[in-house]
Amino acid sequence: MNQTNKNTYWTYVKQQYKQSRRAMISFYIVILLSLVAVFADFLAHDHPIVAKIEGQWHSPLFKSYLVDAGLTKWHKDFLNNNWQTQEYDFVIRSLIPYHPDIPDYSNNYVSPLGKQDVKNWRYRHWFGTESTGRDIAAGMIHGTRVAFKVGFFAMIIATFIGILMGGLAGFFGDNQLKSSRASLYTALFFIPIALFYGIYIRAYPLSDAYAEGLFYFLGQFLISLFIIGLIFLLAWLVAKQLKRFSFLKKAVKLPVDIIISRFIEIFRAIPTLLFILIFVAFFKKASLINIMIIIGLVSWTGIARFIRAELLRIRVLPYIEAAEALGFSKWRTLIRHAIPNALSPVLISIAFGIAASILLEATLSFLELSTTPKTMSWGGILKLSHGLTKEWWLAFFPGLGIFITVTCFNLIGEGLTDALDPKLKK
Repeated sequence: MNQTNKNTYWTYVKQQYKQSRRAMISFYIVILLSLVAVFADFLAHDHPIVAKIEGQWHSPLFKSYLVDAGLTKWHKDFLNNNWQTQEYDFVIRSLIPYHPDIPDYSNNYVSPLGKQDVKNWRYRHWFGTESTGRDIAAGMIHGTRVAFKVGFFAMIIATFIGILMGGLAGFFGDNQLKSSRASLYTALFFIPIALFYGIYIRAYPLSDAYAEGLFYFLGQFLISLFIIGLIFLLAWLVAKQLKRFSFLKKAVKLPVDIIISRFIEIFRAIPTLLFILIFVAFFKKASLINIMIIIGLVSWTGIARFIRAELLRIRVLPYIEAAEALGFSKWRTLIRHAIPNALSPVLISIAFGIAASILLEATLSFLELSTTPKTMSWGGILKLSHGLTKEWWLAFFPGLGIFITVTCFNLIGEGLTDALDPKLKK
């Protein structure tokens, strides 16, 4: 498909998508929720955004980012400061002046409509509080960040695995991909070792680093990649030495299509929640990053099936044959030409996958397997309503948030399904 036809196709897709009113409304709601997730700290936090204290200007909220990243430390006067009772010459606060993890003990289990012990309306708990006085409105705002973080990052992992697996299966089939016996045997031996030492052994340091801050996590993640890279380098050197033997140097066909197809069938045959519970058992403690990885590892099958089906059709088209006739390698043809033209159906799977990931995270939070009880998330807030009948707000607001978000992503997926109808292709 040349560039002109591709532009024309996506123009038709855009026009067709806009014809669905439900899909467009859902898209705008998701954009709004995404902004809430990104700017959660500016919407709900106990630290002022800007404040003038004793004639000096400060930005405690931005300072907290630098402290969490390990780039600076709090001044001794603000080390354990209570920002709610601090005296200010001037202050600009978040819309909700509460942090979701900090309790207000004088207002435990207060209703959104009931009487509250606050100094003025600015400090009212608009969605009520839970048993220790934590603000539910702040928890819902920061829970949006948790939900979107899990949904998007889990689907990034799932999309990468799905495109890789589906691309290999659909483009190479069972007789187009070849490898020397030496490379095959060393790969089968060293890949589990690389995953064990690079990821499983380092699951605890990665979880701790994620809790400390983004920069800590990136540092630990780079160490894991370095370990995996060293093991792969060792595997390549071993394979190179083994190729001296004629038996091990001989190329063999790899039936990647049938192997990957069987893996897809196995993953789809076992309930996703059961798979996740099995994976969770391997980790020492609940962690959001663990849940992102686990959901990504079990959510790739739908994307792989779409990519495989598209590549089975694309690999026999004239432009693929022309690329091979020009001497391009199969890997270049796959990456540069085949996969980019097979990504349309993946968008549908990603939309539905994000909805499923958010629902899964809420389920795991309800079971206290996703985040620690201290962290406020939609599923965690819903868990707080267990066994309570009078505290209706603990079930209503998170339930409504989950329902709206999952419904919107599903409607976006339906809109994309209609917009990406193959009949539109020119």
